[in-house]
Amino acid sequence: MKAVLLASIALGAMTVGAHAQTYVLGMKGPGAGNPFWAAVEAGAMAAGEEHGVEVIVVAPPQESDVQAQINQIEDLIAQGVDGIALAPTDPNALAPVVDSAIAQGIPVVFVDTRGTNEGVSFIGTNNEVGAALAAQYMCENLEEGADVAILQGLISQSTGQARAQGAHDGLTECGLNIVAEQPANWDRAMGLSVTETILAGNPNIKGIFASNDNMALGAVEALKQAAMLESVMVVGFDANPDAANSIVAGEMTASIAQAPENMGRFGIESLIALGNGETIEEWVDTGTVLVDASNAAEYQ
Repeated sequence: MKAVLLASIALGAMTVGAHAQTYVLGMKGPGAGNPFWAAVEAGAMAAGEEHGVEVIVVAPPQESDVQAQINQIEDLIAQGVDGIALAPTDPNALAPVVDSAIAQGIPVVFVDTRGTNEGVSFIGTNNEVGAALAAQYMCENLEEGADVAILQGLISQSTGQARAQGAHDGLTECGLNIVAEQPANWDRAMGLSVTETILAGNPNIKGIFASNDNMALGAVEALKQAAMLESVMVVGFDANPDAANSIVAGEMTASIAQAPENMGRFGIESLIALGNGETIEEWVDTGTVLVDASNAAEYQ
């Protein structure tokens, strides 16, 4: 059955049909305007097509809207869906909802962001390793002792924590000087404004690691406005098409690629397997790859 997309938080009069297995992909943010979530969504919907199941994709209007996501998942549990692949906006806040689903016999897996519920498998990137790969690239291409900064994602999320920690450890270990570590909450506009503040206090900065490409592209805009783009390296995370275009254009320096489409696909396929009484790995690692000018065209 063709996958069904519900991008808004209002589920309205939608009912889960009894004639087909129905699985949910609960994303942290909408696919519209965010190539990463669009790819996760595409993978889940493709899996639905391939396996003949219905896939409902929901997302809060913003990644910071935890209550909207809680409401969405509670509504779908009440409708008796057959499984939920969830990227939790706030793992602690979503934990009771996940427990409720499991108590009602609904399988749950986490995608992209690891939750806190024990025994629930995680499908996604080793974010700390990916951020360490970014830090290694910066270490290899900047002079020892150079000033660098980290733009953090939402630190309430395990993804934000892991990327910030991986970058911090890697940059520190090779002798780069971290002058700022500030959250920009995965947002491009915040990436721009936070970078402006960092640049004002650190005119000698030589590198910025941003925990996702949206923030990295915001940093690029701030550097352009300050006429500093040519002297400051910007490394992002996700290698989405916008970032790849920026790298090809010689603006962003590099990014870390994930496999978001696989997250969505494997999430739905894992739920089908669990529903069939099969077991899955505790962690399905979708891997990371460094993307720079040498291979960015592959990600456009």
